[in-house]
Amino acid sequence: MRSAGITLGLTALVAASLTGCSSGDDEKADYAAICVDPETQQRTDDDKCKDDREYHGSGAGFFWFYMATRGGFLVPPVGGRYNAGDGSYTSSNLRNSSGGTATIQRGGLSTKGGNIGTIARGGFGKASKGSHGG
Repeated sequence: MRSAGITLGLTALVAASLTGCSSGDDEKADYAAICVDPETQQRTDDDKCKDDREYHGSGAGFFWFYMATRGGFLVPPVGGRYNAGDGSYTSSNLRNSSGGTATIQRGGLSTKGGNIGTIARGGFGKASKGSHGG
C-alpha cells in the first residue's frame, strides 16, 4: 500500500513537469542563418562561420546568410546553391513581424536542406538577438 501511494505521487509529479516543458519548444526564431560562400553562392558547413562578420559585397571567406523563417523559402543542402534574393547578408536591418528586434538562429538547420519553415534543427544551434548595427 505504501509503495502504491509513492508511485501515484511520482506519476503526478512527472506529469506536471512534462506539461510545463512543452510550451518552450514552440518558440521559433524570426530568421535562420546558413553559412555560405558568397563567391560561389554555395552553402557550407556551419563550422566555417566562426564569427558574425557580415558580407558587404566584397571579400573572401564564409559568412552567415539570413532567411526569414516564415515565407516558405527553401534552404539548400550543404554544398548546394542558394538564391541570394531569398535573404540578406546583413542582420542589422532584420525586424520581426511587429517591427521589433528580430530573433536569429545561426546555424543548426538540417544539412539536407528543405523548407525553412518546416525543417527541424539538426545538431547544435544558437539563437541570438539581431541587434548589432553596421
